[in-house]
Amino acid sequence: MTKTILVLGAGTGGIITAHELVKGLSKTERKNVKVVLFEKEEKNVFAPSLLWLMVGLRKSSQVFRPTSKLAKENIELVQGTIEQVDPSTKTVRVNGKEYTGDYLVISLGAEQVTEHNLDKSGFDFYTLAGAEGFYEKLKTFKGGKIVVLVPSLPFKCPAAPYEASLLIQDFINKNGLGSKTEISLYTPESGPMGVAGKEISGQVRMTVESKGIRYYPEHQLTAVKDSVLEFQNDKSIPFDLLAYTPKHQCPTVIKTTSLAGNSGWVEVKRNTMETTFLDVYAIGDITSIPLEMKRPLPKAGVFAHYQAEVVAHNILRKISGNEPNKKFDGYGQCFLEIGAGQAGYAGGNFYNSPLPDVKMKKPGMLWHWTKVWFEKYWFYKYF
Repeated sequence: MTKTILVLGAGTGGIITAHELVKGLSKTERKNVKVVLFEKEEKNVFAPSLLWLMVGLRKSSQVFRPTSKLAKENIELVQGTIEQVDPSTKTVRVNGKEYTGDYLVISLGAEQVTEHNLDKSGFDFYTLAGAEGFYEKLKTFKGGKIVVLVPSLPFKCPAAPYEASLLIQDFINKNGLGSKTEISLYTPESGPMGVAGKEISGQVRMTVESKGIRYYPEHQLTAVKDSVLEFQNDKSIPFDLLAYTPKHQCPTVIKTTSLAGNSGWVEVKRNTMETTFLDVYAIGDITSIPLEMKRPLPKAGVFAHYQAEVVAHNILRKISGNEPNKKFDGYGQCFLEIGAGQAGYAGGNFYNSPLPDVKMKKPGMLWHWTKVWFEKYWFYKYF
């Protein structure tokens, strides 16, 4: 009997899910199992590289590949906007056409939107155009106030705003503008990467401030007017150049279904990524997984990657008539670019009780080049 697996979204989680499914099929199963991967974007961007793009360490063409290249043997690629999802029937409508599967894996990530008309005043460095636009301004910058802004929580890749500020500072210093430039980071967070623990948070803050970057936690943006940021605490901050993270929310096509829980995101079983619907899974940024510390698991590609491996393995077990036996254990890691060709590395068990057990390695060139290698490996393996 033919089995069809629908994978929604070709970000990290979707790509890994589709490839792990195909890789794990036997020769007989390859004839009877079809994987359908859905994606709306024509350019498949490797998001970690956007930080390098925004400071001129990459060209735009180097950080994406055509989504069309994801079509492989046993992977049917459907490009278009998902218009409707029915988890009860595992049916998806795209470009007016309906697709029904035996299994459904939702990896649509977070929908990113702009608040307070920030796009009129600054650059969203989570997008290809925003990162490229920021660099166009940065390379002709002659001095003044640069602000890295987090306007709302949550946001994916908890380290990204801190990396952005450090890479900008490195660019400014290399171009002899240190004495003419003030770099500040404003965020609603009480501290950097707080879910990773007080030790990691303190280390990241110390790294940022040691470079001369001014750090302002617990600042909630309320408005932007004439190149001035206005915050809930009545502070008004002028800027000459602005880089910001977008607002992250559950995609509307999912938010309008019964998949969305009280958190506003898709709530799943934390070890298997199963939803309340049989044979329907959700992975990555679209999910909300509460930790014992009463905060959710961070939104990061590394978790989508490992969750995808678990889901693909367990679906294959079901198809072959076996019991699913793999679990996502809460382990994850990330790099922290600090400039000058160096990076830090932090990782550990976020499911640890009662608090996540995460440690940071001493920054150095090794971790930077490991990240460079992974970028090249990603494009080589999947495109």
